[in-house]
Amino acid sequence: MSTTTLDRVIGTARRSPTFAVGFGVIMVFAFLAAFADVIAPLPPTLSHPYDTLRPPGTGAFILGTDGNGMDVLSRVIHGARYAFGIALPAGAIMAVVGIPLGLIAGWRGGWVDEVLLRVLDVLRAFPTIILALAIVAATGQGFLNVILVVGFLDSPIFARIVRAEVLALRNATFVRAAVAAGNPEWRVLLVHILPNAILGATAQLPLRMAWAVRISATLAFIGIGVQAPAPEWGAMIRQGAEYVISGEWWVALFPGLALIALVLGLNLTGDGLSDLLDPKRRATGK
Repeated sequence: MSTTTLDRVIGTARRSPTFAVGFGVIMVFAFLAAFADVIAPLPPTLSHPYDTLRPPGTGAFILGTDGNGMDVLSRVIHGARYAFGIALPAGAIMAVVGIPLGLIAGWRGGWVDEVLLRVLDVLRAFPTIILALAIVAATGQGFLNVILVVGFLDSPIFARIVRAEVLALRNATFVRAAVAAGNPEWRVLLVHILPNAILGATAQLPLRMAWAVRISATLAFIGIGVQAPAPEWGAMIRQGAEYVISGEWWVALFPGLALIALVLGLNLTGDGLSDLLDPKRRATGK
C-alpha cells in the first residue's frame, strides 16, 4: 500500500470512525466468505453421527457440533458466503431497478411521476416480511427466488431517494446550462444529474444490504428461505432453537452472533457513508 493510499485510509477513518469500524467488520466477513474452504476446519455439511451436540472445545470441534454432528465453526464460516451471496446481488437489484425509476420520475414529473409513485406506494404498503414470505412461498424456496424477492421489494426506497434528489437538482444552474448547450436528455440525466443524485442511494446501499441479510435469515428461520443442511445462519438458528431448552445453546448462539455482527457492520458502514458523503461535512472538513 502506497503512502498516499495509506494517508487516505487514515484520513477517512479519522473523519468517520463509524465507517472505519463497520467497513472493517465487513472485510473480516468478506475474508471468511472468500477463503471459507481454507479457513474452515471441516466441510460444512460433513456429519459425524457419533459426535452430535458436542459442546464447544470438545476435541477438534472448537464451537461444538449441531444435532447432525456437523461442525458449528465450519458452518458459521461458510454461512458468510450465503449472507454475501444474498446481500450483494439483492443490493444490485435494488439499485438497478430503483435508481432509473427515480431518475425518470423526478425528471419527467407529471403523470409519469404520479403513476410510478402510486405503484411504489402499493409495493411499500404491505408489511415487507409478510409480502416476502408470501412471494417466496408461491414461487419456491430456491436461493435465486429469495434474492429476486428481497431485491425487488426494496427497490422503491432507492427510487424515492433518487427522485427527491432529481427534483432538487433539475432546476439547478448547471443542469439548465447543460440543457441550453444542446445536450440530449439522456446525457443530462446520466452525466450531470445522476452523479449528484446517487450520493444518498450510495449511503443507503449498505443499510439495505443489512436488511437483505436479516430478511433472508428470517425467511430461513421460519422455514421458507434457504433450508438445511445448507450452512445459512437463519436455518442454523432455527435448527439450534429446539436445543436451547435442553442446554445445547451453542448451536443457535454462534450463527446468531455472526448474523448480528455482519448486520451491525453493514449498518455502521451505511451511517459512516452518510457522514462522509454529506456535502456540509465535506465542505467543513469535519
